[in-house]
Amino acid sequence: MSTTQEQIAADNINTRHQRRMERKKALMDDKIQSAQRETGVLLVHTGNGKGKSSSAFGMVMRAMGHGMKVGVVQFIKGAMSTGEEIFLRRFPEEVQFHAMGEGYTWETQNRERDIEKAQLAWEQAKQFLSDPAIGLVVLDELNIALKYHYLDISTVIADIDARPEMQHVVVTGRGALPEIIAIADTVTEMNVVKHAFKEGIVAQAGIEW
Repeated sequence: MSTTQEQIAADNINTRHQRRMERKKALMDDKIQSAQRETGVLLVHTGNGKGKSSSAFGMVMRAMGHGMKVGVVQFIKGAMSTGEEIFLRRFPEEVQFHAMGEGYTWETQNRERDIEKAQLAWEQAKQFLSDPAIGLVVLDELNIALKYHYLDISTVIADIDARPEMQHVVVTGRGALPEIIAIADTVTEMNVVKHAFKEGIVAQAGIEW
């Protein structure tokens, strides 16, 4: 192919690309125009893949960047300190952080104790969910507590629904119940493609916790 033919081919590709982007922009502009209502949203991060809590804590930093107050309640977790907890405790005026579990369920092996800790954690969550000064509430691993019936699903849904109008909530954990998915505004399921642990690589600080 000659230089002239190559240039014509490149120009055709660029022209087609521009036309596609023009059509896409028109579609996106229409969607943006039709989505003008502002309100608090409920986001659910579930699935067996890595990144559910990581995404939630990314939103914590995003909210802090906009001057929002944040409340974090961790269910199940709490037996060991995590990087996000260590970091966020540096900002006590902006983030209230409560790690209220005692570890993975296969480690605790005490259902009654797990239920007790989950219910105490929900009492703290209710305080955040009733406080209009809190712009973002993260309920980390709540899905696990609900999956094992440590908490009453109808009570949890009622408390989330009764929150201040502009308050956002993020719920994380595998196995989100259909009832939680039904009331959520945004649901993301994270799936495993590959995971280092299956190759014998140990969980490491800064990556897994």
